[in-house]
Amino acid sequence: MDKTRILLVEDQALVRGAIAALLRLNPGLEVVAEAEDGEQALQLLAQHPADLVLTDIEMPKLTGLELAETLAKQRPELKLAVMTTFSRAGYIRRALEAGVSAFILKEAPSDYLVEAIAKVMAGQKVIDPELAMLALGDKDPLSDKERKALRLAGEGLANREIASKLCLSEGTVRNYLSEASNKLGASNRVEAARIAQQKGWL
Repeated sequence: MDKTRILLVEDQALVRGAIAALLRLNPGLEVVAEAEDGEQALQLLAQHPADLVLTDIEMPKLTGLELAETLAKQRPELKLAVMTTFSRAGYIRRALEAGVSAFILKEAPSDYLVEAIAKVMAGQKVIDPELAMLALGDKDPLSDKERKALRLAGEGLANREIASKLCLSEGTVRNYLSEASNKLGASNRVEAARIAQQKGWL
């Protein structure tokens, strides 16, 4: 029987090591590479053929959801599964829209993770129906650019720094942040970032 080749993406080294060790205990699974963020994952995929990408969501540079959205366009044949500590509705909605097949909470038992991978490889989806219904009732109003600007603002970056990272003008960044704040009913960028973070929209 062919092994399922997995690319594991997790920014915390200890957690990544523990999950990799757990997966390697299963004779039907092979961890072909480990990445610490979405950008590194894309680079490693070019060198290490994989059947499934198992990724955390909250990571620097490129989040797990941004990675999933990129792979859905570039590598639609790849199976995608996300792990997270948070069952935020916005995360689940974006994961579903990106074609993710499994949404796994990190506190789930280890057997559940292995079973979920087997189901995904068999063409099934592994997402709690209640979580899926919750997600579909809570629409993210932010555009992709607004989301990126707001996430950087939430990290404490000034407009100039955000503009530099996103290759935009300061005026455009100000407009994005103002528009995002208006959409979320927030009085400032910090409050807007907090609301969006709680909803799982960043």
